[in-house]
Amino acid sequence: MLDKSFKEICDGIKKDVKDTQLEIMVNANTNLVNLYYRIGKTLEENSKWGNKFIDNVAIELKNTFPNLKGFSIRNLKYMKTFYNEYKDDAEFVHLGAQLPWKHNITLMQKVKDKTIRKWYMKKCLEEGWSKNILIYQIDTDLYKRQVENVKHNNFNLTLKENSDLANNIMKEPYVFDLIELTENYKERELENKMIERLKNVLLELGSGFSFVGNQYKITVDNEDFYIDLLFYHIKLKCYIAVELKVGKFKPEFGSKMGFYLTALDEQVKDDNDNPSIGIILCSSNSNKIVDYTLKYINKPVGVSEYKIFNELPNNLLKDFPTEDELNMYMDIDEE
Repeated sequence: MLDKSFKEICDGIKKDVKDTQLEIMVNANTNLVNLYYRIGKTLEENSKWGNKFIDNVAIELKNTFPNLKGFSIRNLKYMKTFYNEYKDDAEFVHLGAQLPWKHNITLMQKVKDKTIRKWYMKKCLEEGWSKNILIYQIDTDLYKRQVENVKHNNFNLTLKENSDLANNIMKEPYVFDLIELTENYKERELENKMIERLKNVLLELGSGFSFVGNQYKITVDNEDFYIDLLFYHIKLKCYIAVELKVGKFKPEFGSKMGFYLTALDEQVKDDNDNPSIGIILCSSNSNKIVDYTLKYINKPVGVSEYKIFNELPNNLLKDFPTEDELNMYMDIDEE
């Protein structure tokens, strides 16, 4: 102990304090949501008191606890809805108790299908989404893009391990917030905008992606080649090369990506890394051409379309959070 530096000692204490603070916050949130569930149950079981019952309960609670938030008429109605929505499914109650209250309200309001809602609840816990990021993922229909839509890759054929996890990182299509792009943008402009908005790009790619570089140089036989975007995926433990293509998918894109992946595996990855994976993003593609191409490539490659905000319908664009909102992680704040 005496050999430890003052900084090491203080760092250890600070880590313990932060870990304990987090534990207290998590437990406090769980206790709060469970309290709201019990209040909702009481409100439902006493509905016979009539339409003004909840209003009168809100007044009584306000008089008794004047400094406490969370007992407005509207919030009490949310508690009643929360109870009625989940009273017959213990897993829902358990998941809801782990999420901030405003996440629960958002999910009840925006996702009516309970199977899909449960998926979003689990993703919130896995990814640590703020409320605004949750809204963004719902508004861009992440469930459909990641679960329901057909994804085109050869991972089952080319990966001995982690093919399911690799498949789960794919989306169809990807949606990027790059609204400053010119109308007839080029691939390099698309890449540069992605670098400028890297935080949002990483959000869209999903958890586990760590940015390595753009125009990443690899040299073969004294000739230089450049990968548009290179990432390392912490969960898959492999490098992921991303190529950006403006226009339709062409079979030669697959061959070029296979070359890049071979070079990465030979020159960059080490013995502890899994085989590198390629993702080709095109503004449009032909599913049959993609599938034919992937059948003859012996490297793991996925192909997907991408969309940018100014290519989406205006009625969907108006509901998107701003960049500032995407970067803002909200504290738990009950009414």
